[in-house]
Amino acid sequence: MYSNSDLEYMNTALAEAKKSLFISNPNPRVGCVLVKDEQIIGRGFTQAVGGDHAEIMALKDAVQKGHEVSGSSAYVTLEPCCHHGRTPPCSDSLIKAKVKTVFVAMQDPNPLVAGKGLELLRQAGIEVRCGLLEKEAKELNLGFIKRMSQGLPWVRLKIATSLDGKTALNNGTSQWITGTDARLDGHHWRAQACCILTGIGTVKEDNPQLNARGINTTRQPLRVLIDSFLEVPLDAKILDQNIGGHTIVICGNVDPVHFEKTKKILSDNNVTVLQLPETSPASKGKVDLPAVFKYLAEKLHINEVHVEAGFKLNGSLIRESCVDELLIFMAPRLIGEGLGIANLPELQSLDKTIDWTLVDHTSIGNDLRLRLYKTFLEDKPV
Repeated sequence: MYSNSDLEYMNTALAEAKKSLFISNPNPRVGCVLVKDEQIIGRGFTQAVGGDHAEIMALKDAVQKGHEVSGSSAYVTLEPCCHHGRTPPCSDSLIKAKVKTVFVAMQDPNPLVAGKGLELLRQAGIEVRCGLLEKEAKELNLGFIKRMSQGLPWVRLKIATSLDGKTALNNGTSQWITGTDARLDGHHWRAQACCILTGIGTVKEDNPQLNARGINTTRQPLRVLIDSFLEVPLDAKILDQNIGGHTIVICGNVDPVHFEKTKKILSDNNVTVLQLPETSPASKGKVDLPAVFKYLAEKLHINEVHVEAGFKLNGSLIRESCVDELLIFMAPRLIGEGLGIANLPELQSLDKTIDWTLVDHTSIGNDLRLRLYKTFLEDKPV
């Protein structure tokens, strides 16, 4: 169905899409190459919000290099948009450029597009072929796909652990279980996320900055703190606006006087405070975790949430079925007594286990990085 050259060009488009990994949120990561006479004449990837999409970048690139784009073939990792948002429709630009064929890796899950862009191209007499390296394209945009299809972000839970599954000593010490290379790789995953989420226990114990460091990025992810009773120390690093990005503190049912007083102090320092309490009488005023992710997707257009939390919050997120992916960095060392990966209830039968699917394992320095999905990617609705 597709030639080796088609595969090569679409792989090149995917490589372009990866260049937008840190900048395109909340837009999808998209790459495009234009090919004519078996030569790539233009390349492009989606810019930051409000900037050009991949197709426009590729068309501009080709023209700037002196190439005639009419009669060329476009290889695009996501269906060209057909609606007016912050930028004009890319499908219109491809039609105006008189491209001959458009190869698309995957259909856009955005209801505003959802096949309409492909149909516009066909109506203009352009040959359209969709599905080339679709799985690889989906992998780049797991969060965008889930937000568009389910109204929720893709939640990735990052864990640094020993061989015997310990994330900290019993006294709370956890720095550092893994090596320098693994920690730098962890910052790569931070940088590509729309937001980094943690709990008040981690802030009290480790006082992390929760920004992306050692990575060439112009955008810092949003920081989200789950703090049920609004106990965050006012000098916590996560509240420091000088490290880039913005911080949201989400609490549950808090004493009204304490809430208003703390909210005023934090708001004066450009920190947002939001109440999302559980409604169950047995909740004890804690945060409604599923409601947090719905809020992040619907109100803030968050595609990917990167979680770096502790034993208790990890367990709560897993029990509430909020986690899509485990990102585990395993160090080749034994700790013995200590805190585990997540606070989960004791089971009496192995048929009650929470099963995951291993999708990748990679050596990072002297450590092992494992990626696991709750379900197979192809089983997720798109």
